Amino acid sequence: MRVELLVVDACPNEAPARQALRRVLDGAGIDAPIATVVIADVDQAQRRGFHGSPSFHIDGQDLFPLPGARPGMACRIYQTSAGLRGVPDDEALATAVAALATR
Repeated sequence: MRVELLVVDACPNEAPARQALRRVLDGAGIDAPIATVVIADVDQAQRRGFHGSPSFHIDGQDLFPLPGARPGMACRIYQTSAGLRGVPDDEALATAVAALATR
């Protein structure tokens, strides 16, 4: 399983996103390293299907797909129980991980 955290340079949500992803992976018994991929330009964003920083990918698939959205350089926000935040709730992240990990 290839687990990646895609970010733009100096993303303020990189550390909390990595911590949340590690908690969720550990809770699911998934002992996989998390690779951080810094998206440097629009061309790379398009090639990687990057829809904002931070983005969570497993085996090349975005855990929170945005059908119809165009890839690009931006911050990403997630709907959480506390409103819009830069990192998803652990519960939403765990659900998304489980959905992709069982494919």
